[in-house]
Amino acid sequence: MSSPENIYPTFGRLIGRDSKETLLKQRGLVVWLYGLSGSGKSTLAIALERRLHGEGVSTQVLDGDNIRSGLNRNLGFSDDERKENIRRIAEVAKLFANAGVVTVASFICPRNELRAMAREIIGQEDFLEVYVECSFETCERRDVKGLYAKAKAGEVKQFTGRDSTFEPPDPRQAAELILNTDEQGEEESIEQLYRAVHPRVALPNA
Repeated sequence: MSSPENIYPTFGRLIGRDSKETLLKQRGLVVWLYGLSGSGKSTLAIALERRLHGEGVSTQVLDGDNIRSGLNRNLGFSDDERKENIRRIAEVAKLFANAGVVTVASFICPRNELRAMAREIIGQEDFLEVYVECSFETCERRDVKGLYAKAKAGEVKQFTGRDSTFEPPDPRQAAELILNTDEQGEEESIEQLYRAVHPRVALPNA
């Protein structure tokens, strides 16, 4: 492992963020979507990316299953490993935002302390916290990936919302946007998400 005294960051010699954002004609931003499995996070992330891409916005989606099959495939689901999972994701998202890319992160991210850590790493100005709210019962009924059935049968351990706690935002206003997919349809949720994101990624006079 490298020692801190042997690390020499080159940040000061790199092309600055302003130049990259000017080139892309957009501001970098991290849209942090979180909620229970089956709440609609991935659906919203994909729809937002497609809409922004259609308008010429450079985007990147960081999805939980994709990240765990690659970058974080060595991590399990203990509390410490969940924390490291989110820490790595936040660091990657920060790199994309600093390059001017609109980054849509879609993860369960079950605890308030994890969201606070991600916000601290990424930075307040670049962080848009979006809680995709949906009851466990509705997510279980949807069971898009078949995980709830497996958890009920004891085939999936430490399942969030059943064996492992999921914490809604506390205080509730910690989330800049709450999308209740129990009560509203997909199109309405996508429209609300887009309206929250678009003003924050547009450069003046771009």
